[in-house]
Amino acid sequence: MTHGNGTRDGGQLADVSALRPGGHAVVVGGGLAGVTAALALADAGVRVTLLEGRPRLGGLAFSFQRGDLTVDNGQHVYLRCCTAYRWFLDRIGGAALAPVQDRLDVPVLDLARPEGRRLGRLRRDALPVPLHLGRSLATYPHLSLAERASVGRAALALKGLDLADPALDTQNFGSWLAAHGQSARAVEALWDLVGVATLNAVAGDASLGLAAMVFKTGLLSDPGAADIGWARVPLGHLHDRLARKALDSAGVRTEVRTRVTSVRTDENGGWSVQVPDETLQADAVVLAVPQREAHDLLPAGALDAPGNLLEIGTAPILNVHVIYDRKVLATPFLTALGTPVQWVFDRTEASGLEEGQYLALSQSTAQHEIDEPVAALRERYLPELERLLPRTRGAGVKDFFVTRERTATFAPAPGVGRLRPGARTKAPGLYLAGAWTATGWPATMESAVRSGVGAAGAALGALGRSRGLLPDFFEEAA
Repeated sequence: MTHGNGTRDGGQLADVSALRPGGHAVVVGGGLAGVTAALALADAGVRVTLLEGRPRLGGLAFSFQRGDLTVDNGQHVYLRCCTAYRWFLDRIGGAALAPVQDRLDVPVLDLARPEGRRLGRLRRDALPVPLHLGRSLATYPHLSLAERASVGRAALALKGLDLADPALDTQNFGSWLAAHGQSARAVEALWDLVGVATLNAVAGDASLGLAAMVFKTGLLSDPGAADIGWARVPLGHLHDRLARKALDSAGVRTEVRTRVTSVRTDENGGWSVQVPDETLQADAVVLAVPQREAHDLLPAGALDAPGNLLEIGTAPILNVHVIYDRKVLATPFLTALGTPVQWVFDRTEASGLEEGQYLALSQSTAQHEIDEPVAALRERYLPELERLLPRTRGAGVKDFFVTRERTATFAPAPGVGRLRPGARTKAPGLYLAGAWTATGWPATMESAVRSGVGAAGAALGALGRSRGLLPDFFEEAA
């Protein structure tokens, strides 16, 4: 199957001899980091070949067909402060398909409370930081008055932390919260409500450095920073179809179903990238693959401590998909306390479902459930949804299935910061990209895009190309 500008699925690689000015870069990996690096390099005048082993682009944020429906492997959201991912959406022409809330508003249902008194909301006002969350916190029913006051004090202490201090990475967020007067209830009903979804770890298992970065940037940098955005179309439409169209328009040769078997220097000081039946010559190579795959492809001496990549742990996310014969949820999404259910999203329209309602449950920190059989998960989650959403009682379940991402993110454990490499390696012309590299962010779509731009910038410098066209993501959220 051909995709526009000379791309193909499988078979012999197209002739790569027709160089355009600016050198040739090979990007290995077609997730968000790799696609971003390829676009940024091509925009600067470099000829780029993008190689992806799977039959699609998009990495761990993708879609697949289930009958007549187009299903995302999991629910992915971003925040207004995710300036890099927002640039990526603009660059591929998809911003209108994944809009951001006008104003942060998160319904929080606590099943431990009696019916009729379960709903709380986390929302912001049009006031400067930190007053923008003041009214919401003051009226948040899932914490006591003393706990709400204590949360405010901890937030101010968090705002005072220096994210550049490497000592933060050695501490865990849970201990810091306890030392700043946060009760177990405050951690459950507020700090972990946000942290589990963004870090894929509970506070006690998360690096203080990464947690502080999330809360300072998302909640304490700008009034609108935490407004939530999500795709109203299947992720594959954005990260595969529109991304591929943008790559084609930029002149990138995109090769899917093409697994790289080795990356090594050649006798001319350039790079040889080996794929089945073909060798590509390159002036620069960006490895935009998961850390273990990067470790296996790195030539000797490229990193001082390549074993660090194998020490970066991974954390799973389980996604539970339920299709009902009627509408059972009136809001686009909600989150819950007092139940195993974490976040519930309405995916009806995006999936193409025409009758009934399709709910997707995103279950982070799923280490204890990731390998459970579907029948056991069904037995657990359908009754929980009946407790959470009264309209499900008596509703017919037309389909129930799960998707499992066993290595969805890197584990944001204390000490992970020292293991994450930067974009540059010790091998001239070889660069690293991926959400797991040293972006300062946890394993998010934002981190992936930032890493792609960082790798492209490093490569452009080595190729003698201007970095003037690279986007700058370091301004605060607008």
